Amino acid sequence: MFKAKKETSDGKLALILLLPSALLILLLIGYPMLSNFYISFFQQSINPNLPSEFIGFENFSETLGDAEFYKSLGITLLYTLLVVAGSTALGLYVAILFNRPFKFRKLARSLIILSYVTPSISLIFAWKYMFNNGYGIINYIGRDILHIFDRAPLWFDNPTSSFILVVLFAIWRYFPYAFIAFLAILQTISPTLYEAAEMDGANIWQKFKAVTLPAIMPVMMTVITLRTIWMFYMFEDVYLLTNKVNVLGIYLYETAFAFNDLGKASAISVILFCIICTLIIVVRKRVNLNASS
Repeated sequence: MFKAKKETSDGKLALILLLPSALLILLLIGYPMLSNFYISFFQQSINPNLPSEFIGFENFSETLGDAEFYKSLGITLLYTLLVVAGSTALGLYVAILFNRPFKFRKLARSLIILSYVTPSISLIFAWKYMFNNGYGIINYIGRDILHIFDRAPLWFDNPTSSFILVVLFAIWRYFPYAFIAFLAILQTISPTLYEAAEMDGANIWQKFKAVTLPAIMPVMMTVITLRTIWMFYMFEDVYLLTNKVNVLGIYLYETAFAFNDLGKASAISVILFCIICTLIIVVRKRVNLNASS
């Protein structure tokens, strides 16, 4: 009887302690989501003093009938796929290389995560400086030293090269997140498992598939899920690097602030929320399927 009362009191105490955090989450996340869903049914300007008009599902139908929306969606999906796959694979590869003792390992780890902890704005302008057509180091090496180019390419003025550069920037910028997560889980794997696999005649790939992959799969699922969400909603990196890659974040921003249509922008964000939820469910099922197989 005493034990049951103690467990009940502990449960009430836990609820009381969690209540401030739950209220904060509802205030910062729940209310804006409901407000955004409400606004999506209105024709509303950015200016709150101007009147709004209820138009039902017209914002949704207009968005789904806009060819520019599907173009931005395709660019965003490709961008997300390449960045998530590239940053995850690179982070795992570097983590495996660093999961062994060598000289200056702590210093090397610090240099690896430097791109992740440095403010984005400084990194973006460093990249724009490197690829500047007039005085950038990339054009200087490629044209003046190696003579690869006849003329200095306008890297951020061409849609194809701009897309490639924003993808490479995102992979380099965010792979340390995967590196840290994978390195932490790799250090928990017992070396005896690799020794047993090696005694059975397993090569490097077979040891990775039989020992490493099952151990890191939960972390990999988390990394892929979070990175997919973050990349799908990416705005500032692409916006500051170039105006030639129209991802959905930029499409939404221009709808709200350039065309002064907050209702349609809210409808776009609701559609994006549904897309990202579906995408995450598919990714998680795919990762779970790979883990079970």
